Parts: sequence; structure tokens; C-alpha cells
Amino acid sequence: MTVEIESEAKQTFDFDYKELICRVISAAVDYEKCPYETEVSVLLTDDPQIKELNLEHREIDAATDVLSFPAVDFKVPADFDMLEDEAAILYFNQDTGELFLGDIVVSVEHVVAQAKEYGHSRERELGFLVAHSMLHLFGYDHIKEEERAVMEQKQREILDGIGLSR
Repeated sequence: MTVEIESEAKQTFDFDYKELICRVISAAVDYEKCPYETEVSVLLTDDPQIKELNLEHREIDAATDVLSFPAVDFKVPADFDMLEDEAAILYFNQDTGELFLGDIVVSVEHVVAQAKEYGHSRERELGFLVAHSMLHLFGYDHIKEEERAVMEQKQREILDGIGLSR
């Protein structure tokens, strides 16, 4: 598994955020029973930059907590059978053979504010946002109520599995 983590945020964490991000990503990959070695890119940034990305990619002129940019176009969430098709080779890093799942962008400012708002640690909030985003990279969404319920259950189970319960 390759996890590229870059931080452009002015604010920093007082814990090993890289280890936490890798642990959550690994737990999500295992939870979804992904049969491939994977690659994910994570950017930690500030509200102004995530606001710019949100406007550019979603046409929403506001900062948000996390953005997900899936690289794989799952027709059915976490249906890895579709990757057996010859055309799916485009989803794999040709140098490493790893499945490139996509990019995650997290606002550190939102992590800090939301942790305080929800009364839990910054570790728990960062872990939650990464788990949430990983599910988006696997093709899950939360537009409909039943989709939201599925994502919430999966997020909870992933986080509980690594000791980041509420």
C-alpha cells in the first residue's frame, strides 16, 4: 500500500497524523476486502484552498471538511470484479501495479473545529474524515437516505475496528 501524504496547512497536529491516516486507509481497504495493493494520495490543507477546490470541482463556494476525488469509476460500490476487464488497466499504477483509488483533501481547520464541536479528539475527527472519504473512493455515496445509512454503518465499523470509537 502506498499512501502519499502532503501537508500545506498552516496549522499542525500534535499527534502522528501520518500514521493515523495510513492506519485508517489500511483499515478501509481491508474492510472492503480489496484484493489489490492500493495507492491513495492525501492532502492536508486550509479552508481557503479547500474552498477553492470545492468551487472548482463541485461549484460550491464554501470551505468544507473533506473532498474525495475517486480515480476508479465503480458502477457498484467496491465491486472489484469490474477491474478484471482489460480497460481497467488504466486504474493501476503501471510502475507499482497498485490500484490507484484517488485523492483525499482534508481541511485541518475543519478537523480542529469539528472535533471541538462534536466533543471528541482531533484524531477521531481526522480518522472519521479519512474513513468517510475512503468510502467515497470505493464508490459509496450518501445522497439517498439508504446510502447514507450504509456509509454511516461502514464508517463506524472501520473506526471501531481501529479503536477510534466515538
